[in-house]
Amino acid sequence: MTASLGVAVIGAGMAGKAHAAAYRAASTLYSPVLPEIRLVAIGDVYAPLGEETAKRFGFERHVADWRDIAAADDIDVVSVVVANSLHREIVEGLLAAGKHVLCEKPLSDTIEDARAMAEAARVAGEAGTIARIGFSYLRSPGIAFIRSLIDDGRLGDVLHFSGRYWTDYACRPDTPISWRYQGPAGSGALGDVGSHLSYIAEYLCGPVREVSGGHFHISISERPKPLGQVIGHGGGAVSDETAPVTNDDYATFNAAFERCVGTIEVSRVAAGHPNDLYLEIFGSKGAARWSQTHPSVVEVMLHDEQGDLAGYRTIPLGPAHPHYAGGWAMDAPGVGIGQNDLFVHQTRAFLEEVAGVPAAESLPRCKSFDDGVHNMEFLAAVAVSAAQAGGAVTVPGSTDTTTPLDQEATR
Repeated sequence: MTASLGVAVIGAGMAGKAHAAAYRAASTLYSPVLPEIRLVAIGDVYAPLGEETAKRFGFERHVADWRDIAAADDIDVVSVVVANSLHREIVEGLLAAGKHVLCEKPLSDTIEDARAMAEAARVAGEAGTIARIGFSYLRSPGIAFIRSLIDDGRLGDVLHFSGRYWTDYACRPDTPISWRYQGPAGSGALGDVGSHLSYIAEYLCGPVREVSGGHFHISISERPKPLGQVIGHGGGAVSDETAPVTNDDYATFNAAFERCVGTIEVSRVAAGHPNDLYLEIFGSKGAARWSQTHPSVVEVMLHDEQGDLAGYRTIPLGPAHPHYAGGWAMDAPGVGIGQNDLFVHQTRAFLEEVAGVPAAESLPRCKSFDDGVHNMEFLAAVAVSAAQAGGAVTVPGSTDTTTPLDQEATR
């Protein structure tokens, strides 16, 4: 194992900060098996933001050009957390320079670029360089617990999945235009939060086979142009001039998975729902549900309960559940966990792989770029369905997402 790993984050916006904080905290989880993690650089073209983020999270320096990170001898590991359209050039450049890369989802803004990135990752892998994509919700103890209820048969045969991801970052008409609102059909709410819900659905329900009933809607057709820098989902001063919104504020579709059928609905204009991911899965022996609003509990109902007690019961997550024991400084039931914690677990898993910790002794590995390509093919099939007034569309073959939890890792 190397004596230390130097890390950098390219992109200092909202998700970039989550990655920066995660590298800072990753060594504090579980057993102290990681080498020293050196916080080296934050890369962002907007210097005030990059400098502030580097100082805030304890990184040594800010750089404006990602190429300086690629060329730096003191950097081994890089997170790429910028606009989707910039992923390919940066990731391919980093891999060519021998840097291990953790790329945010979606992998790119086009399937063609995503496939090229996956090929670059395969070539780099032959030289020992690791490229992974961040599917952070796979780190949720609640979602992993529901998966275990499926795998061990306590829910019986899976019959139906229902999931929604409602957000409200775009519900105000005065929110300024940015890259998030300009792209092809399916690159809006579906590509942003639907990309999360789609891989969660496959994790629980098995590989997707077909989608149908695709429908997109643009609720706010024009947005004002900003007068300054737009960071993350933030607002700011705007001009009187507007620009058209070209991608979906709302999307919905049906899907047939290996284990069951399901429905998925996503929105970025659901006022009052800042980050409302909710899922429910129904089986022949019971059901389970979980939400990001209350991520520290899972609700479960089983048919074998007494008739006068039948119904959902609330299960506080704790050391008896996947990934929990040792995963927090206070790993007791009822302490509470959140979305920021999932980034720390994701980063820890990536660093364990880079450091050479055996898979059997590690958190489940982060997903490959091939998984990222499949995620985009899944969403592209929804876009085709919507273009065909909801017609049924076959999704290209998926990678295996149904390995039982007890075969993934020891934690």
